[in-house]
Amino acid sequence: MDRRSFLKSAATSAALASGGLMAGGLTMPTIARAADNKVLRFVPQANLANLDPIWTTLYVVRNASLLFYDTLYGVNSQLQPQPQMCAGHQLSSDGLTWTFKLRDGLKFHDGSPVASKDCVASIKRWMARDGMGQMIHAQLNEISAVDDKTFRIALKKPFPKMLYALGKVGTPVCFIMPEHVAMTDPFKPISDYTGSGPFKFNKAAWVPGASAVFEKFTDYVPRPEKASWLAGGKRVNFDRVEWKIIPDAATAGAALQSGEVDWWESPINDLIPTLKANKGVAVGISDPLGNIGDCRFNHLYPPFNDVRVRRAVLMAANQDHYMEAVSGDDHSLWSDLDSYFTPGTPFSTNYGGKILSERNIAAARKLITEAGQMGAKVVMLVGTDLPIIKAQSDVTNDLLTKLGFKVDYVATDWATVGSRRASKAAPDKGGWNVFHTWHAGVDCVNPAADIAIYANGPGAWFGWPSSPPLQAKIEEWFNATDDTAQKEAMKQINKGSADFGTFLPTGFFKFYQAWRTNIHGVVQAPFPSVWDVTKS
Repeated sequence: MDRRSFLKSAATSAALASGGLMAGGLTMPTIARAADNKVLRFVPQANLANLDPIWTTLYVVRNASLLFYDTLYGVNSQLQPQPQMCAGHQLSSDGLTWTFKLRDGLKFHDGSPVASKDCVASIKRWMARDGMGQMIHAQLNEISAVDDKTFRIALKKPFPKMLYALGKVGTPVCFIMPEHVAMTDPFKPISDYTGSGPFKFNKAAWVPGASAVFEKFTDYVPRPEKASWLAGGKRVNFDRVEWKIIPDAATAGAALQSGEVDWWESPINDLIPTLKANKGVAVGISDPLGNIGDCRFNHLYPPFNDVRVRRAVLMAANQDHYMEAVSGDDHSLWSDLDSYFTPGTPFSTNYGGKILSERNIAAARKLITEAGQMGAKVVMLVGTDLPIIKAQSDVTNDLLTKLGFKVDYVATDWATVGSRRASKAAPDKGGWNVFHTWHAGVDCVNPAADIAIYANGPGAWFGWPSSPPLQAKIEEWFNATDDTAQKEAMKQINKGSADFGTFLPTGFFKFYQAWRTNIHGVVQAPFPSVWDVTKS
């Protein structure tokens, strides 16, 4: 029996089993059923091993944090930033001074009011870890509280993308924390999860690897507008949201079919036909802007500290292999990509990206030989509990072996990858050479939230690429004042990223999500949005 047939049969058997979930002949523990329509049981994409959305950029942490933190501004489905915790702002005529006013009724979960000092401390912590935040910090004169509800950001030169920075969906999100929490070293995880969002995190009920619980915050005052992604009124209809960590796909599929869970964030494509055949289950695309796969190089150590080696991998890779491994035979879900930006969006470009479609193994091996890295060891971190990561990693393992490398395939869980990838130690001292991830399409429509393309060395995302010429092109985009200048800057960024080999884009793909048909209001978004969702 092949893998796809096994998964289908396992999911079907499990759904029919009574008393427990049966998969592959093994009895799985039964998940407690929802007692009423005020409890939403949700299966996230991965284990929630830590919960500091500034210290880590894992999407699963961002998604959980959206339930119990809030933001000053929020980007809506049209990619426009709207006031969220802020009532609004004023900008001086010279574009240098931003003055923000908080709206009424904001409270933290401990009952204390949200004050300007909390916002100032939270922005400072976020600026240390975020690419856009670092740009703001580099031209910052002062950030200070004017009074309890007003704070000011004074700059040395204009930063037109300020509101987008404060409201973007891409990680790390500028979440607002109490001042004493936000004073935590941004390179160390927090342990106090007091927020001001529509839910409170129940730390006592948190069992990493098993479950997490979020309880309704009755003092939360939503905005009057209709919710749209991170903007508008975040109205919630559940007393509790329970996250159930179910790494086995067949077990998760069975739990959804039997009604023991309500919503599965990322069902694997092999099970989609089975789920669609179940009248109690609805299936749909999770995010219309899709995702871009990322084979991430460590630029600090051999072999990928040599641009020739990085370019060799780019010219040898076959994106069809990656996308078929991730999304199967359904070509409506994926496409090749000669770009670092989301296809089909207004400023997307493939200028200078031809190397991504060359597929020339012989030329690649020649470059590797010239670099003196033929036979080099490559430490690859693989989160085997996340099918998207595992699928891409297996393709890269085969590719690197064909190119003449000796691959050390470090099979672990995604949470461990999330921690170890932050290490700048040598690969044989607990570091790494390569790992796989993906970036939501909303983060890659332009350089604003695209942490993957930054090339500012120590301030860059994991892998720490350093290319002053490329980073200068990125900054040109931020300084662009019209569409023509933005488009030209993005063309040069795409070409510069391909020439420099910042990372290997493995293709463009979309996810499915699945939910019980008695769950209403599920929308397409870059994250699971529970605003206005109900359960009948």
